[in-house]
Formats: sequence, structure tokens, C-alpha cells
Amino acid sequence: MTKADLQSYRQQLQALRSRLNGDMAHLADEALRKNQKDASGNLSSMPIHMADIGSDNFEQEFTLSLLANEEQVLEEVVGALARLDNGTFGKCEDCAKEIPKVRLQALPYTRYCVDCARKAEKKT
Repeated sequence: MTKADLQSYRQQLQALRSRLNGDMAHLADEALRKNQKDASGNLSSMPIHMADIGSDNFEQEFTLSLLANEEQVLEEVVGALARLDNGTFGKCEDCAKEIPKVRLQALPYTRYCVDCARKAEKKT
């Protein structure tokens, strides 16, 4: 892999890290705002119907689920940036083969080649 390729992946990963940090801040704010409304004691914003309460709970759980997913992807992105720094970026962590550029372009933070990723999915 050329230095230009590595620099391009670094820029993609840094941009993705910035976007994820912004998304996570927004999602966390949204989830906390909902809790603050409930805790404020203002009954005018409290749902009265059971279906409304269920919808609110579902919405908050969904937001927290999205936040957890974004955190997981961010961890992978940070790991990919570390691999760029230590010279192991683009090598499969399982079989040590080069990860094809097409896969890295689609998923620049991936740690595995397609074959090893499939094997890992079958195990879970």
C-alpha cells in the first residue's frame, strides 16, 4: 500500500471519527433531554395514554441503542487509526493477509478480510 493510500485512509478515518463524535453528542443530548423533561416535574409534557408512554420508552431505548452502536464503530475507527500508526493497517488480524482495497474503501476501519469476517460471523 502506498503512502498516498495510507494518507487517504487516515483522512477518511479522521473524518468518520469527527462525524461519529458529533452524532454521539447529539444522540446523548437527545436521550438526556428526554430524561430531563421527565424529571422536571412539568406535567404538561407527560404522556397520559399508555401507548404514548410506550412510544416514549421505545424512542429512548432506540436512541440509546443507536448511541451504543456509534460507540462501537468509533472504537473500531480509533483502532484503525492506531493500526495506521503502528504499520499494521490493511492486514487481516486473523490470517495476516492483505485486506483488499475494495473492502478497505467500503469499510476503512475493518480488521478482517472478507473470508475471516464470514468465519467470525458464523461463530456468533
